[in-house]
Amino acid sequence: MVATSVLLVFCAFQSAGPIEPRIQLTAKAEALPRADLSVDVPLVLIPVHVTTPLGASVTNLPKSSFHLFENGVEQTITHFSSEDAPLSIGFLFDASGSMRNKLRKSAEAAAAFFRTANTDDEFFLIDFNERPRLAIPFTQNAGAITRHIAHTHADGRTSLLDAIHLALEQMEFAKNLRKAIVIVSDGGDNRSRYTETEIKSALREADVQLYAMGIFDPDESPKRTPEERNGPKLLDELAEQTGGRHYPVQNLDELASVCERIGRELRNEYLIGYAPANDAQDGTYRKVKVTVTPPSGMPELRAHHRQGYYAPALFGR
Repeated sequence: MVATSVLLVFCAFQSAGPIEPRIQLTAKAEALPRADLSVDVPLVLIPVHVTTPLGASVTNLPKSSFHLFENGVEQTITHFSSEDAPLSIGFLFDASGSMRNKLRKSAEAAAAFFRTANTDDEFFLIDFNERPRLAIPFTQNAGAITRHIAHTHADGRTSLLDAIHLALEQMEFAKNLRKAIVIVSDGGDNRSRYTETEIKSALREADVQLYAMGIFDPDESPKRTPEERNGPKLLDELAEQTGGRHYPVQNLDELASVCERIGRELRNEYLIGYAPANDAQDGTYRKVKVTVTPPSGMPELRAHHRQGYYAPALFGR
């Protein structure tokens, strides 16, 4: 089984210096396996984003700086790439009634995100309120998505979990090895058929990273429902599990810069591959941990990555 993807959802601002875009895809990166590898290929790919304690991206680290462990056992890294490889991105946009006064700023944030796109990226758009809807299937036309979002009207309740489930289904058609789902929303779910437990389980199997930009009302606001109060915790857990980030946003004027930052973080990831020392095809969940040794003179670094993957299972077991 291949563990390789990315999922975007809601965002929160942190101080960080300017992030330089990576170089374009090289022959070395092109040699990586395709996104449609069969489950019997003994290779696991983990996207890793490295940051300083203040949250700034760290690029240009050598392979020797990384150590990877599966279920506590160190693995031999056989594939290493730091190029800006193409992405398959699902953008999830909250169109529920509570977003009515936030739509303009959210549309500006979406436009800022898509300005970070590369020509080989592909995208789809899901908007959601009472139910999720695939507004635009996979396309390389980012402008079509931003134009659609600019004309979105807000109404109804919030089916966030159902939207994530629909996005995972769409990712089955992704052409690129690296995948991400990005969601812009203002709070918790109050309409979905799928449960939090079901979505967390689906994410563990999906090879995706989830980034979250949560536009939350203040904690003391009388408008906040119990579901909205639980929204930040839910997004934190989903994002951390997949190796993405949750960025809560208190000030709407920060939205565009936060969304652009998420786009740049996706451009500044390392892709690490290994053949597991445990090659049993037992269908078990394997925990993954990546550590980074900082170069001399640098502070302690943090590696953000998905927490594990499911090993392939032999049929008939």
